[in-house]
Amino acid sequence: MIGGVFSSTARTGGLVGTDAQPAEQSGRRFRICWRTTLFIGGVLILGLPLVINTRAVALGTLFASVAISLTMIGLGVRRYRPRHPLPWYLLSAAAVQFTIGTALRHISESQRHPFDDLFTLSAYCCVGVAALLWLRPRQNSTDHDLLLDSGLIGLGALLLSWTFLISPVLHMAHRIDFTTVTCVADPIVDALLLTVIVHSVITAARSETSLRLVHLAMLVILAGDLAYNLETAGSAVLGRQIQLLPLQLGFTLIGAAALHPSMVVLGGPRDIHPHRSRQRASIIAIVMIVASLVPVVGSSLNTLDRIVVSSLFALLLAGVLLRSERAIERSARSERRAQYQADHDMLTGLLNRAALLRALHRNRERWAGQPLALLFIDLDGFKRVNDNYGHAVGDELIANAAARIRRVIRRDDAAARYGGDEFVVLAPLAQQQARQLAERLLATLGEPFELSAAEVRIAASIGIACTKHRETETTVYELLREADSAMYHAKEYSLGYIFHDDLRRSRPESGPRTWQRESAV
Repeated sequence: MIGGVFSSTARTGGLVGTDAQPAEQSGRRFRICWRTTLFIGGVLILGLPLVINTRAVALGTLFASVAISLTMIGLGVRRYRPRHPLPWYLLSAAAVQFTIGTALRHISESQRHPFDDLFTLSAYCCVGVAALLWLRPRQNSTDHDLLLDSGLIGLGALLLSWTFLISPVLHMAHRIDFTTVTCVADPIVDALLLTVIVHSVITAARSETSLRLVHLAMLVILAGDLAYNLETAGSAVLGRQIQLLPLQLGFTLIGAAALHPSMVVLGGPRDIHPHRSRQRASIIAIVMIVASLVPVVGSSLNTLDRIVVSSLFALLLAGVLLRSERAIERSARSERRAQYQADHDMLTGLLNRAALLRALHRNRERWAGQPLALLFIDLDGFKRVNDNYGHAVGDELIANAAARIRRVIRRDDAAARYGGDEFVVLAPLAQQQARQLAERLLATLGEPFELSAAEVRIAASIGIACTKHRETETTVYELLREADSAMYHAKEYSLGYIFHDDLRRSRPESGPRTWQRESAV
């Protein structure tokens, strides 16, 4: 009976699970279907003004498309609950302000209306703040080169705006009023917004679908405002219905971005490739500068145009020079880092074997005519430390021993990690000075090491090879061979240190070595 109940329950659960999966899939398909329908409906509404070219249809499609965009933004924020919802609210407010400003512009009989420009300018400010909150990368914030490149792009955009949009408006204006100020401020805001967008594009190593849609939407909105500014400057004449299409399409794309699940990552950290970003930013900045200067060359400029163009160009030149200087400094710093890594042992910071072999050549002028001493140092008991406590503690011991060696030798002496637990000191020393240095090294290496695992005592064996004043060059290889042979002799007979010249005696005498202790591990 109990088994029958469990079997029945299992069958029921299986049926419920089987029924739940198609229901969930059906619900998912339904959500995708109505979202797609909503987006397609918004796109189709955009084409109505092209078919029916009337003011009422243009305003009706504007209200409908903005309503659809606000609906999509509201649904996306409610469903996905992003960590940074403020930009979505700012874009919603911008859509409403754009609609009010455009409606006032269409309803008003005059070409200029102070309130429609005020609403439009306020809407662009909201879009700019939202773009800044969204698109500003959250990583590599200390990379000032990216900010400098973005600043060059912004200056190029301002130079373009002055050449094609602002200067013509000022030439046509008989007096400076509120409408003229808004007409001048609008291209400036567009230039700053373009800077933010381009900075986001060049620093986006891998962008999500929602971020791509936002990039495209803001570029479309800027294109629509550019058409309006060109008409204001008298450079082009476009119908009002045509000017509304980019605005409506831009907010429809923003609504689509809000409905995509990747909208939650907007405003969050993202990976940046600085070198590739700087290359793309440089190309864009150069294109903007050239494009803005082409119409200026050979034309007659008034005093205001000369002042503005000269100032912006001077700032661009200063920025380019600063960027070049930083690039040279970065290259030199990278070269120094690479050279350091090529010449030094990364664990101890001492010279490596290859750099040691070049030390005599590098110091030939400073060491010319002086006797040389090479001390070959080997740590006794290092293998037991490595076997008992592991390689990490062994590396710690090597690093601490290298630090002690560095403290004992002079600043101009060459110290290197030859390999494993072997160290080499090459210095212009006479035999007596080399003896004193060896005794100091044995004393400091014989003191206990406070390691992370335990307190460790070790000893050292040192072989010394010396040369007197030389008429012929003595190579480091010769000194290494002699000192290495002396070191093994000192280790075999527990002598502490010995000179290679003393190897001819079977058991060379050595002074009392109170600093020598057996390794206690």
